[in-house]
Amino acid sequence: MLDPAQLETFLTVAQTQNFTEAGRRLGLKQSTVSQHIRKLEAETGRRLFVRDTHSVVLTADGEAMVGFARPILDANAQARDYFAGSQVRGKIRFGAAEDFANSRLPDLLRDFVRRHPQVDLELTIGPSAVLYQQLDTGELDLVLGKRRPGDTQGQLIWQDRLVWAGAPGFRLDPDQPLPLILYVPPSVTRSVVLEAMERLRRPWRIVCSSGSLSGLRAAALAGLGVTPQALSLLPDGLVEVTAAALPPLGHVEFVVRTTRRTRRGPAVELAQAITTQSSRLRP
Repeated sequence: MLDPAQLETFLTVAQTQNFTEAGRRLGLKQSTVSQHIRKLEAETGRRLFVRDTHSVVLTADGEAMVGFARPILDANAQARDYFAGSQVRGKIRFGAAEDFANSRLPDLLRDFVRRHPQVDLELTIGPSAVLYQQLDTGELDLVLGKRRPGDTQGQLIWQDRLVWAGAPGFRLDPDQPLPLILYVPPSVTRSVVLEAMERLRRPWRIVCSSGSLSGLRAAALAGLGVTPQALSLLPDGLVEVTAAALPPLGHVEFVVRTTRRTRRGPAVELAQAITTQSSRLRP
């Protein structure tokens, strides 16, 4: 029998690649995190991480354990909820960024609702900046979206590289203004791109503005231009485009945010589920 607490610690270390950050998320001391991993490695008789002063990397056995750990924890939680009776009830007005439209977020939400049948989940999909406005006005209870590095609002889930995406084989004409495919304002990535254009002082034009990811994807697949996207969540059919004329866009962070007055209830439970199961959202 594998200890669920040790498995939860293992998954958090695998997600963060950092023992200190894993301890912060779990509310544990770093020494406790290390102890959990040592005991799990002793129980399995396998080394799960390669660690040095700069990095924490999964071994092949560690990669295999990731696949086993989540189903074990899910089954444990389902059994606990079944026999104890779910105490979580109420309504969640949940907003998720368009980036997750093609991820495994639906699977995570389905499992959450199955474990908490007395929760009424209302889902809104849209650009992160719009969802944050709705959160601030009280129209939403919880948001899973993007933020720019340096922004401190929300709980960090993971950081990703922001890249230029386009159709396979797309080539830029260096003598023409840079063709941009962007979300309509307000938009986190739109702001990042336009600021990068100002720094580069390169001519540009917006060839497509859309309020949906499907609109951006369609324009990019048509070869109209390039669009900024998180590398790990590239829409189907699009690839990273690299060219000297394209400025680096840096990183973007994915976070969960609730209102400051939200201290307990179903929104907090869903936020915790997303935080601990974030590996399910990343391809």
